[in-house]
Amino acid sequence: MLTVYVITTGGTIEKVYQENTGSVENLQNKIARYLRLLRLPDLRVKASTLMNIDSLKMTAAGRELILEGVKRKLRKPAPLVITHGTDTMVKTGLFLQKRLPHLEVPIILTGAMTPLGFEGSDGLQNLTESLFAARVLKPGVYVVMHNQVFPIDRVRKDKKLSRFVWKREVGAPLVGARKEFNKGKLPRFGGRLAPPAKYARRRALERRGSARSGA
Repeated sequence: MLTVYVITTGGTIEKVYQENTGSVENLQNKIARYLRLLRLPDLRVKASTLMNIDSLKMTAAGRELILEGVKRKLRKPAPLVITHGTDTMVKTGLFLQKRLPHLEVPIILTGAMTPLGFEGSDGLQNLTESLFAARVLKPGVYVVMHNQVFPIDRVRKDKKLSRFVWKREVGAPLVGARKEFNKGKLPRFGGRLAPPAKYARRRALERRGSARSGA
């Protein structure tokens, strides 16, 4: 029987509604209760709680606690799922990747955009898919959300879309061009950022036209 560790740290996935304030807060651990609802006949899930906080409150000290918790589990190596708030999930994952360069098992970070138990929640889906991913992924650090698997260094959260997306690999010139565009120095072509070469050609034509009109 395969063992999978689950470490819970809070985040939206575990938030509960507070009637007296009308807000949602991290107060109770919910993951263990929902794990018991799943049919996992050949999987032994060992769940533990490290903290229960909004990930915007995650500090460097908090990440060190997560790292130490992971190291303790990996004394007897088995795949590991970490539930975490989505806002700083990638930052924590990159931290773990840097500090654990010789992993023998996959480490998966997951969470939710809507708390477990709320109508339309994605929490149980993400949790279930993470448990499956833990069985099939090679060693490394990943984000598993909404039926997608992302290596931790290839993912970012798109707040407008309320989901995680692939982080584009861009060369240094394009990065520089984006910075210039943000300063209002580069035009758009068809709603997209002008490629540097095309921009240069356009500028050359403009200069040529200015020279002719000046003559």
